[in-house]
Amino acid sequence: MQIFVLGAGAIGSLYGAKLASMNDVTLIARPDHVREINNKGLRIDGLEPKTVRVRAATRVERISSDALILLTSKVVSTTDALGPIAPLIRDDTTIVALQNGLNSDQIARAAVHGRGVVLRGITQFGAIFDEPGAIRYMARGYTLLEKHQRSESVARVFNAAGLDCRICADITTEVWRKLVFNCVVNPVTTIVRCEVGGIVDPRLDRIKQLIVDECLAVARAEGISLEGDFMAEINAAYAGSQNMVSMRQDISRGRFTEIDYLNGAVVELGLHHDLECPVNEALTRIIKALETISKDNRGGPRLPPQESAIKISTRTGVRAPETTTSSEINR
Repeated sequence: MQIFVLGAGAIGSLYGAKLASMNDVTLIARPDHVREINNKGLRIDGLEPKTVRVRAATRVERISSDALILLTSKVVSTTDALGPIAPLIRDDTTIVALQNGLNSDQIARAAVHGRGVVLRGITQFGAIFDEPGAIRYMARGYTLLEKHQRSESVARVFNAAGLDCRICADITTEVWRKLVFNCVVNPVTTIVRCEVGGIVDPRLDRIKQLIVDECLAVARAEGISLEGDFMAEINAAYAGSQNMVSMRQDISRGRFTEIDYLNGAVVELGLHHDLECPVNEALTRIIKALETISKDNRGGPRLPPQESAIKISTRTGVRAPETTTSSEINR
């Protein structure tokens, strides 16, 4: 199968590398990443260290029949990624929007003017973008894919590549479930400047619960019923994780984050239902302020060097922050 990965950062490169063993894969990425991959291969460190020979390019020239496009760019870049190739998309082209936040699939459909078929996907894999041509595979996971008549064929390709694809009959609920996780973990660990595992610190429990409560209230107003103990699930999912959220990496590189499609989206929907979400609004404003600061510093002040990055102790009680090494994760 011909597969294009649009916005091949950490996650996109990981998916592309796994799919490349049995498919015709092209990673569409930034010029420096493309150059390194084409010259030296894609280096993967972490869970499955290896170098993968995979084609990389800065743009799509031609789309063959029954092609698959994985959209792994930031939601804010969806139109820029898909707009230029919209005329190339065929009726038999399938686009999987493998992104965070709300409504990414709707944005994708608008960008391609209704061409092809756009399916919503969710990834639970974790990877870090170390440098052009090199990523670090940090967490094994699975892929959720919206149920559609084309989903079975896509799932077979994913499963053959070890991407554990599960077809979901209610993708909207799962999108909201991941949204709640992201609304808690992304901005809080970015502001506190800690690894993902720091989110389990009991001193953060109050703000975590307030974020969750606001998200669940808006979800209910939208007709979405989310079951489970989110506080316990978040703590269980991230305890001990040394990953860093993509939002923090975006800030460190002077790029726009996805805050408008996470906490910001919750705030906007809340206003539509006459529900105030002051905590999510405050987090949105803080992240936007950090975006502005990073932009004003010519590409963004780098976050503290590895030897001084803050790690929050997860032990009960108050103690001074410790220092440790860290890396930055790209969704």
